[in-house]
Amino acid sequence: MNEIVDDPIEVRKNKRQALIDAGGNPYAYSFEASAQSAELEQRYDSLPSGETTDQNVALAGRIMAIRNQGKAAFVVLRDATGDIQLFCRIDTLGEEAFATLVDLDIGDFVGAEGLVMRTRRGQLSIEAQRVQLLSKSLRPLPEKFHGLADKETRYRQRYVDLVMNPEVKEVFAKRFMIIDAMRHEAKQRGFIEVETPMLHPIPGGAAAKPFVTHYNALSREFYMRVAPELHLKRLLVGGFERVFEINRCFRNEGMDTSHNPEFTTLEAYQAYTDVEGIAQFTREVIQAACLAANDSLVIDYLGQEIDLGGQWPVRSMLDLVSEALGEQVSFDCDISVLKAHAANHHITLKPVWGKGKIIGELFEKLVEPLLVQPVFVSDHPLETSPLAKKKAGDANLTSRYELFICGREYANLFSELNDPVDQRERFEAQVLAKEAGDEEAMGYDEDYIRALEYGMPPAGGVGIGIDRLVMLLTNVESIRDVLLFPQMRGES
Repeated sequence: MNEIVDDPIEVRKNKRQALIDAGGNPYAYSFEASAQSAELEQRYDSLPSGETTDQNVALAGRIMAIRNQGKAAFVVLRDATGDIQLFCRIDTLGEEAFATLVDLDIGDFVGAEGLVMRTRRGQLSIEAQRVQLLSKSLRPLPEKFHGLADKETRYRQRYVDLVMNPEVKEVFAKRFMIIDAMRHEAKQRGFIEVETPMLHPIPGGAAAKPFVTHYNALSREFYMRVAPELHLKRLLVGGFERVFEINRCFRNEGMDTSHNPEFTTLEAYQAYTDVEGIAQFTREVIQAACLAANDSLVIDYLGQEIDLGGQWPVRSMLDLVSEALGEQVSFDCDISVLKAHAANHHITLKPVWGKGKIIGELFEKLVEPLLVQPVFVSDHPLETSPLAKKKAGDANLTSRYELFICGREYANLFSELNDPVDQRERFEAQVLAKEAGDEEAMGYDEDYIRALEYGMPPAGGVGIGIDRLVMLLTNVESIRDVLLFPQMRGES
């Protein structure tokens, strides 16, 4: 019997039941608040200590602390904007209401009405005239001085993390400011925001392993989209000239500090421009997002000063790999030479890889970690770029940039391939790669070829990884810190 009484959850359940038995409702329907804590702190900043106003306000929030001094109690109330103190006196509330107040628990939601005042010690407070329980908390919050520190628990129970670690909310407030700024910047440049399907009959738009689901009504497999690219470019065929979408993509791959299988991107396509034109758009959108979050284009990321201002340089992948190896690398090299370089740097090769893929792997291993300040990397091999136009004058390379900052890719930009014959050949190569065991190879999208055969204008396109960008602009190390509900392994 004592075990039940000592169990804090059981104690709170008993309080809940006692309220119901007495005719009360521990879960109110509503409460009309007239103010929030941060607003009051600003409005009454100059209120002298020891003074009480004649301003009656109503607030609602969660109890974070209760200090009972016999005939008075001090309650810390937390709303969406911060904390404020309730000064509750027995002679104001009455004995019964005061007894009910001090029997409340940390974590309970309450509504309070009273006069704005400042205590003699200088604490802005509400002299409570009435306090109403709005929602009874049955599970205690973590202890005040220990808090919620375990990372796995914080991610899994984000709802408690947000309560106990208010600074976490600041990261997400910045996240939404960043997205708003990117959306505003795109619209200012004449881009129209659109929505395209999440379920695709054919995986395409990026080299990635898709999630597979079964569509009962059609009795066939569909795929969660890995990218919206092919649908957005269909809109260029249809006459839209500037479109963008901010939405989720899904890739059935690993989880680490910079990857989550469900992630958010901004993809944008602009007719009558090329990779250089869309690079300017990319830079301006990211700079606008940085200013919205930090009021500066010079930021700190994990101890490194990053300057996002000005123009960003463009460097050739082949030149960067050559510098890293200390000898010239090109498509004129025999493939055995490239394989030897890969072996020397412990890169495991697959039999189907050609020169382009090996060069791409060397770049990823040797160069990516060194790219700290923003740089567009150009001259991507055709083999790794099935949706980009060939580079003029070199059929082995494509008109494609990737943006790197702090050793990570943040954006992928193309002069979009709009030749249906060329695109068909590349899709056929992707099918062969998939048959040879490449799970990330794209499917063959016959309808997309048909769309291109009607004619698509020259265009530049970009995909920007919003989650990684938020990590950069809020100075956090893990992607889980910028996702409200990151994917987690099952609880053991």
